[in-house]
Amino acid sequence: MAEKLKEIGELKEIANDLKNEGKRIVFTNGCFDILHPGHIHLLKRAKSFGDCLILGLNSDTSISKIKPNRPIMNQKARIEILSEIGLIDYIVVFDEEDPVNVIRKIKPDVLVKGGDWKENKVKGKEFARCVKIVEYLKDWSTTKIIEKIRNE
Repeated sequence: MAEKLKEIGELKEIANDLKNEGKRIVFTNGCFDILHPGHIHLLKRAKSFGDCLILGLNSDTSISKIKPNRPIMNQKARIEILSEIGLIDYIVVFDEEDPVNVIRKIKPDVLVKGGDWKENKVKGKEFARCVKIVEYLKDWSTTKIIEKIRNE
C-alpha cells in the first residue's frame, strides 16, 4: 500500500522524471467510496491513454464537503483497496472539494473524467495537455448502489 500512496511533492518529482523519459502521465480522480464495475471501467480507459496512471483520491474531509452522509468507507480502507488495483500506479489524497491544486502541480498529459462531465466544465483542464471524457458504464454508480441498499 505504502509504495503507491504518495505526497504531492514526491509525486510531482516522479511525474517530472517520467515525462523526461517520454512517458505519458494520466490523471483521474474521485471518491471511490464503494468500488464497482463503473470504477474499473473508468480506470481501464484512463490507463489506456498513457503510461502512468495517477489517481487523485478525495479524502474523507473532501467527500463530506461534497456528498451528504459520506463516505461509506473511510480513507484508509479506500486506499488499501485501490492500492491493490494494478491499473493504478500512484495515489495522492486531497482535502479540497476538487483536485485542481494537485492537477496544477502534476501537469498531466491527459486528464480523465467520467461521463457526467462536459469537457469545458472540467476543473484543472488548463494544466493538462488534453481532457478525455469516459462514458459511464450503464447502471453503475455509488449513489445508485447506496439507494438500492437503503430501499431493500
